[in-house]
Amino acid sequence: MSAREHYRPLDAMIYPRFSGIRTFMRLPHVTDLAGVDFAVVGVPFDTGATYRVGARFGPEGIRSASVLLRPYNPELEIAIFDVCSGVDYGDLPVTPGYLPESNEQIEGGAAAVFESGATPVFLGGDHSISWPLLRAAAAAHGPVALVHFDSHSDVHSGYFGGKDTHGTPFRRAVEEGLIEVSRSSQVGLRGPQYRADGLQTSKEMGFQVIRATELHARGVPETLERIRQRVGDGPAYLSFDIDFADPAYAPGTGTPEVGGFTAVECLQLVRGLAGVNFIGYDLVEVMPMYDPAGITALLAANLVFEFISLIALQRQTASGEIQRAAT
Repeated sequence: MSAREHYRPLDAMIYPRFSGIRTFMRLPHVTDLAGVDFAVVGVPFDTGATYRVGARFGPEGIRSASVLLRPYNPELEIAIFDVCSGVDYGDLPVTPGYLPESNEQIEGGAAAVFESGATPVFLGGDHSISWPLLRAAAAAHGPVALVHFDSHSDVHSGYFGGKDTHGTPFRRAVEEGLIEVSRSSQVGLRGPQYRADGLQTSKEMGFQVIRATELHARGVPETLERIRQRVGDGPAYLSFDIDFADPAYAPGTGTPEVGGFTAVECLQLVRGLAGVNFIGYDLVEVMPMYDPAGITALLAANLVFEFISLIALQRQTASGEIQRAAT
């Protein structure tokens, strides 16, 4: 691929949206990432789930829901493929039923994407995948700030005798020094707890915690300001659990919690992080079998579109800075 060529979606005026192989936005399925700016990567693993399972089918569902996405984002005023070359990398290999082995496979597969220079957007899978993904991210970029949208903190010490699940990834990531907690935020936490101090652990670990009740009371603009002030200019990683959204907007997930957020609020929060130095993204916990009308996968696909739009804005800004420096 020459420096001037971009990988881009199929033209819907030539190939109808209901036709063709299901890739994200109908991008080409490519694993040679030379000259590629972003790669959508499936991680179909759900053995870390403690209640409902089925997020292994999340990447497939999100890809199917993405066929109506178009290349221009009018809210962020960016024509993605005028700036970026993007592909669907396919899925990373995993071993169903075996979390430690799959973690090694996920870390190794993600490392290859980070090393290529392409910005990865990972489609889960349950939230346990974020631990090996953060290992790969930190190996490439050093410790990163975490911007984490979720109804759960996922910082438990372990389950069933200390074993890791989708409720433990960020504790393990902090223990391994993968996250700069002084720059990190957990947003949207809510729901019943096992103990009165259930949400205190994240604060003790150093995270900025913005509970759902705070976000509802203070609104999106103030919440964004708090996140942006915290994250700074260093490398950051965005992890979005679809159960951040209220079950009315995202019923197809493993551990739904009422009192969440609308699709509009989810989109506003992601768009409002334009300019943050994100080096990777994941969106997790989509379960198509609990999503009879497909609205969860549709929201997930649109959030991934916003992630890609942020990548395009970063590339556009970087290109402009290079051109100004050259003159």
